[in-house]
Amino acid sequence: MKALLQRVAQAKVLVAGETVGEIGRGLLVLVCAERGDCEAQADKLLAKILKLRIFSDEPGAGPPQAGAAPSGGSVLHEVNSLGGSQPGKMNRSVQDIDGQGAAGGLLIVSQFTLAADASGGNRPSFTSAAPPEEGRRLYDYFVAQARSAHGPVQTGRFAADMQVHLVNDGPVTIPLRIAPEA
Repeated sequence: MKALLQRVAQAKVLVAGETVGEIGRGLLVLVCAERGDCEAQADKLLAKILKLRIFSDEPGAGPPQAGAAPSGGSVLHEVNSLGGSQPGKMNRSVQDIDGQGAAGGLLIVSQFTLAADASGGNRPSFTSAAPPEEGRRLYDYFVAQARSAHGPVQTGRFAADMQVHLVNDGPVTIPLRIAPEA
């Protein structure tokens, strides 16, 4: 099962001009069931998403995070999600975005195109995506589990033509995959 997480200041999903899901600060979660996935992959993926520490401390709570630049040098990453002048470290999860126990929102959107394979030409193949009925079943399961484990959960509409609006915070975008068990 695959997911693409985007830390957002706000996000919403529209279907035919109508807002069907909307959150403030939290995570936009694009999710895709792959062939061979079952509830175990959904459970592991959700657990990872809820515990992933990608929200910042207060400004100045610690030194900025540094990482290797593509040229081999060092680059300073501004990861402050609170709008302050000094960055904090990414130490908080969506379950505790403010350090006081407040949960951020989850906006969960089905996106079978995460299973795209474009290695064979110019038209992507989606053969690794779960069949639509199985994809819907696993998406519904994932959403139900998210709602029981985490407070604010909104969704898109499975298999609908959706317009996703977001303000990416950071930007912070994280791909995740829990492979089917062999």
